[in-house]
Amino acid sequence: MGLIWSLIVGGVLGAIAGAIMGKDVPGGIIGNIIAGFLGSWLGTSLIGEWGPNIGGFYIVPALIGAVVLIFIVSLVLRNTRSR
Repeated sequence: MGLIWSLIVGGVLGAIAGAIMGKDVPGGIIGNIIAGFLGSWLGTSLIGEWGPNIGGFYIVPALIGAVVLIFIVSLVLRNTRSR
């Protein structure tokens, strides 16, 4: 049950970050889950462990990290599409 809960929370975090940025995450649901997981790692590494912990994710740093990750991915994709 822990893995399923982590996938759900990661997907929701990725979807919320995509909504905040106003951009779709490439890859749909799988992309949202990946953005949530990588964003959690990035945010926790940069900001630290604080805020509520749900499903093994510290929500505030994970959300900030996912927003930063989506911003970086959108910049990279925009630059590769314009060439």
